[in-house]
Amino acid sequence: MQPGDHVVTKGDHAAVVMANSGITVTYAELDDRSKRLAQLLRAAGLRPGDHVAILLENHPRYFEIFWAAMRAGLYCTPISWHLKPAEAGYIVADCGAAAVFTSIAMASVAADLEPFMGDVRLRLVVDGDLDGWDRYEDAVAAYPAEPLEDDAEGMFMFYSSGTTGRPKGIKPPLAGKPFGEGRSALVELIQGLFGFTGDSRYLCPAPLYHAAPLGWSTAVQRLGGTVVVMESFDAQEALELIEEHRITHAQFVPTHFVRMLRLDEVARTRPDLSSLQAVIHAAAPCPIEAKRQMLAWWGPIIHEYYSGSEGSGFCAVGPEDWTTHPGTVGRALVGTVHVLDAMGNEVPQGDIGQIWFESNVRFEYHNDPAKTKDAFNDRGWSSLGDIGYVDHDGFVYLTDRASHMIISGGVNIYPQEVENELTLHPAVVDVAVIGVPNADFGEEVKAVVVAADPSAAGPALADELITYCRERLATFKCPVSVDFVDALPRLPTGKLLKRELRDRYARRDER
Repeated sequence: MQPGDHVVTKGDHAAVVMANSGITVTYAELDDRSKRLAQLLRAAGLRPGDHVAILLENHPRYFEIFWAAMRAGLYCTPISWHLKPAEAGYIVADCGAAAVFTSIAMASVAADLEPFMGDVRLRLVVDGDLDGWDRYEDAVAAYPAEPLEDDAEGMFMFYSSGTTGRPKGIKPPLAGKPFGEGRSALVELIQGLFGFTGDSRYLCPAPLYHAAPLGWSTAVQRLGGTVVVMESFDAQEALELIEEHRITHAQFVPTHFVRMLRLDEVARTRPDLSSLQAVIHAAAPCPIEAKRQMLAWWGPIIHEYYSGSEGSGFCAVGPEDWTTHPGTVGRALVGTVHVLDAMGNEVPQGDIGQIWFESNVRFEYHNDPAKTKDAFNDRGWSSLGDIGYVDHDGFVYLTDRASHMIISGGVNIYPQEVENELTLHPAVVDVAVIGVPNADFGEEVKAVVVAADPSAAGPALADELITYCRERLATFKCPVSVDFVDALPRLPTGKLLKRELRDRYARRDER
C-alpha cells in the first residue's frame, strides 16, 4: 500500500493536518507533489539506494518529500532541527546525501552546511530564498505529476548516537520491490495490535525526525487515515486537538503524560476524549504512578511497547496485562528475549542481566562495519543495551541502560559526546556527565567536574561551562547543572566508575 492508492476513493480526504496553522494536505495533493519531486530526484541522477536528508521543522511538506524518496527507492534520513551546523553536517556527509531539503526556518543551520555538502547534487529550500539553495516550490513545479517508470520502494535511515557520541545511520536493507508492493511490517503491526484502519485519525505530538513519529504517521497514510501533526507539544493543546479532530489513536512519551497530568483539573477534564480508541507510549520508562493515573483518567486504552530503530526486537503490553504486571514493557512479539550476564551466559528467570533479542532481522550501521559486527553477539543476537529481567509469565522489565545513556523527555542523550566537549575547556581537569532524576523529563543532564582551579569552582564557572556546551552542541544535550568535586571515582587504569557516581546522586535524590 501507498498513499496514491487512496486518491480515487478519497482524494479530497486529509492526509495531513497541521495543528497550529490548520494547513491541510489532501491525498490527491500528496500524491501529485510526491510524484513531481520523485521525477526531479530521478532527473538529478538519484538512483535506488542513494540517500536524501531532510532538515525541516514539523512542516506540511515533510511528507511529500518523504514519499518522493520512497517512490524513487532512496534512503531517507531525517535530521534533528536542534542540531548545530557541524552536528547536522556530519550526518549529511556521513550518509552521503545526494539531495538535502530544508526551510527558511532552518536557515541559520542550513547556511553553514557548505563544508559538509560535497556529495550533494540537489539542495532545495522551502518557504523562501537562501543563498546557494534552489527554491523548492519552483523546482518541483517544473516536473510532471507522473509515476516513475522505474519506481522502487525506499527506506528510512535514522541516525542513533553510539556510546562514542558519533551518530551512526541504522541501515536496513531495501525491499527490492516496486513502490507500494509487498508487505509493510509496521502497517501490519499497527493494524493488528492497535486497531488502526483507513478511518483512523492519528495525533502526532512529537518531532518528525524521530523514528516513531515519522514511521507511524506514514504507516497511517499507507492505510488512508488522517495524521494531525503538532508543530510543538503543548499539553492543553493536545487534549483540545483530540476533541476537535476526534482523534482515534495517538502516541506519546512519558513526559507528555506527566505534563498532561499536571494541568489544572478543570482544564484537564474539560475536553471530550471519548473518540480515543488506543493510546500508545514508548521511548523511555514511564513512572508506574504516572501510568496508573493515566489509566484511571483515560481508561483501559493505553498500550506500551519497547523496541528500537534497529527493529530486531519488539515487546508490547496492553492495559490489562500491565495492570497485573506494573512496570513491564511487555512480552516479546518480534524476536525471542534472552537475558545474559557479563560473560554471555543466560541467567535464571527473574535475575537481572542484559536484554538480547534473537531474531531474523538484520541491519547494519552505515559506514561502520566494526560497529555492525559489535551489534551482534557470537550467537547472532542483538541488544539495545538495556539491563533488565523476565518474570515467570514472560514479561520483560527494564532496570537500567548498559551504556549509561541519558533519556530526557524520550530523547536519547549520550554523555560521552558532552564529556568530549567539556574536556577541552581549559578550566576542566576531569569531567563526567550523567543523568539525574527530573520529575518532568524523567532525567536531566548533569556535569560533574574537577576544576583546574578549585577556588574558581562555583556558580560563575558552572554557567560558563553550560554556555560553552550550548555553543557547540544541541541544547537538549547540554548540562542543566554542574557540580564540582575534588576527584571523580576512577580505577587505577583510569576507567571512570560512572555507576558509582550515578548511585551517589540516586541516594541523594532519595534523601
